[in-house]
This record gives sequence, C-alpha cells and structure tokens, in this order.
Amino acid sequence: MDRLVQAAGADDRNNVPLGMLVLPYVAAVAMVAISTIAGTFLAPRWGNSAVDLLYLPTILASAILFGLWPALAAGLASALAYNFFFTPPFHTFRMDRPADIVTVVILFLVATVTSKLAANVREQAALATAHANRNATVAGFAARLLSCSDKQEIASVACGELARIFACNAVMVEGSPMPSMIAAAPASVPMTPSEIATAAAVLESGESAGRGARHPYPTDWQFHPVGPRSHVVVAVGLVRDDESLAVREEQQELLASLLNQVALALERARLESEARDFSALRQRDQVRSGLLSSIGRDLKPRVEALSAAARALRRTSPEAKPAASTVASEAARMERYLSNLLELEPESEQRPIELNGVTIDMVHRRVSKDGEDVHLTPKEYAVLAELAKHPGRVLSHAHLLRAAWGPAQEGQTEYLRVAIRALRQKLERNPAAPELILNEPAVGYRLAA
Repeated sequence: MDRLVQAAGADDRNNVPLGMLVLPYVAAVAMVAISTIAGTFLAPRWGNSAVDLLYLPTILASAILFGLWPALAAGLASALAYNFFFTPPFHTFRMDRPADIVTVVILFLVATVTSKLAANVREQAALATAHANRNATVAGFAARLLSCSDKQEIASVACGELARIFACNAVMVEGSPMPSMIAAAPASVPMTPSEIATAAAVLESGESAGRGARHPYPTDWQFHPVGPRSHVVVAVGLVRDDESLAVREEQQELLASLLNQVALALERARLESEARDFSALRQRDQVRSGLLSSIGRDLKPRVEALSAAARALRRTSPEAKPAASTVASEAARMERYLSNLLELEPESEQRPIELNGVTIDMVHRRVSKDGEDVHLTPKEYAVLAELAKHPGRVLSHAHLLRAAWGPAQEGQTEYLRVAIRALRQKLERNPAAPELILNEPAVGYRLAA
C-alpha cells in the first residue's frame, strides 16, 4: 500500500528506466501483430471487410492496460497493418480504391476515439485507487495515533509512521528559540546546527522550509509545521539517505493530511492532560475543605467551653476579670474563624435542597418533584448538582460546561442550553416562566436561593 501511495499523482519519469517506458509500446504492437495473424486466417473465409474489427479489441486493451499513447500507437499500427495485408495491392502501403482509403481512415479515427475514452477511464480508475490508498493511509495513521496517551508517545508513533510511509528519516522537534528533539525514526538520526536553525525558523514562522520548500535553507531536510500558523505546536523534519526529495510535489496533500492528524492527536493529549489536572485539583480542594471543616467541628466545642469558662470566671472572680476578658475576646475571635471553616464543609452537598416542591438529594443522587422521582440524564444531573452546590450564586456558562462536560467543551454553550431547557421542562411548574433555574443574560445561570 505504501508504494501505491508514494506513486499517486504524476509519474516521475526521470526515475523510470528507458526499458519500462518502451515496454508498453512494444506490447501494444505485439497485440496488433497477433490480430493481424488472426486476420490472415479469417480473411480467406469471410473476406477482408470484417478483418478491421479484429483490431478494435487490441486498441481498447492497449488503452486500458497501458494508457493513451500506447493505444494511439496501436491504432496507427492497426491502420498500417490493415492497409499492408488486407487492401489491394497487397503487401504495399498504396491504396487504389477509395473504399479502402475510407476504411483505413475510419479505423484510425475509431482507434483514436476509443483509445482516448478507454485511457480516460483508466486514468479515473488510477486516480480513484490513489485517493482510496491515500484515505486508507490517513485512516490507519489516525488509528495508530488514537491509541497514544501522551505527547511523547504520539511523537514516537508519528515519526515511525512518517518514516515508513515516505521511506525516509523523520524527526519531531519543539521549543523556541532553540528547538529540542522529541522523537526520531530511526532513533539515531543526528541534527546539525543548520538543521536546528531551519526547524526554529519553521516553528517561528509557521511555514515549511528546507529543501524543496518555498523557503530554501542550506540543508537536505524538509521541515513542516504542525498546527495552525498562529500557534505551531511542533515541527516535523523529513530527509532521505540518498539525498533525494523526501516528499515530492504530488505527495504534499498526503503529508498535509497526516500532519493534521498529528496536530489533532497532540491537541487531544493536551486537553486530556488538562482534564486530569482539573480533576486532581478538584479532588484536592474537596479533601482540603473536608479537612478544614473537620478541624472546625473538633475545635468549636472546646472554644465554646473556653468562652463559657471565661464568662464564669469574670463573674465569680473580680480580680481575674481582665484576664477573663482577654480569654473571652480571643475565644470569640476563634469562634468566628471556626464558623468560616465550617462554611467550607461539604455538608451542603449532603443535606437535601428543597425549592418550590423540588428536592435535590446529592448524597443519593435523587431528584424529586412533589414527592415523585424525576429521571435526569447524567449531564442534566451534573448541571443541576453544580447549581445546587452554590444556591443563589451565578455560575458562568464556562463553569457549568467545565463541570459537566470537561475542559474541552467550555465553548459549547449550545450543550448547556439544551440541558437547562430539559431541566426546566422536568422541574419547573411553568417552564416558560422559570422560578427554579434562573438565567443571567450573557453570564450564566443560578439556582434560586
């Protein structure tokens, strides 16, 4: 498949041996000779008028198998052979009868038209095959990248596949102003200072550079940017050991499709990494708030006991009144601090919330309306739960999308609108005039306090 992909597009005739170019013409003339031999056996029985039909299958076969020019050569050879062997005077190219002249001319015209049509069919079939091979290559390349989980693995797989598809060496670099190599195939590929400078120019400008590119540099490498021009993620370099072009002009479209797949894979890995970091941060915040609230619950009774003891000491012992006042003041200050800590406690997620006949129990993940359970989809429940954690507070569209769909979908406001519309249909008494889930135009939504 790789060879078919590499051969897609225009033929590179400079690399084709002379014998391979001549062989189709030789084969076409040989088929004409076979048709002529068959005609010499048929002419004595059925006459010469039907012999010219023997040459049409030969011309069609030449066009389908070898293309336009060999088919035209077969048509010319057929006209000459028919004139030489089957029109009087025989074994000469002279024609005395007008009918023979018309037959030979028509034979050549028919041969020209049919060969042109057959050659067009052949070219379209070859083009369709090339497109199918290219699509199969891109699909296989994307499937290999889909199994990768991080940037390093994506870079290694991409370099290996590019080196295999284009039969060359491949590297992937990143960083500015001094790029560093992420992966290479083979792994021992060296890079000189001029090649590193070329890669740096590609990362900065977002345009391909090197041998065969619009911006030539003193290097045999071709470097191509990966990602949009305004935000180039990495650069891919390709070079052949025989110093020929790594990617020919007709292969540029295939290379662009493969590099787009690399850019998508790198973006997917980045978003997945951000999602994991966000989840870890959220869990850490939950642990921190739980720990602080636990400390508050443990200390609050003791601080209250100190406050009570200070008040009692101030009543019973006048001489200890200044010290008791100081203790009471500090205990009151500590009590305020503890109250703030208790506000961080996730018990707000444990106590059911009741609003306008709707009960939201986040411990058991149950939502009911007027005592009857309401079925919500996972995304609908995630949006409602996030609003219920902050009743009365306006949560932005991005916040709700990040909580329910993840960081990668922060810009998909339509997802949120669909979920809010479904929640209002299921929970509001009058969805047209919502009283439970309120909209703050251009900002977000809030749950009525």
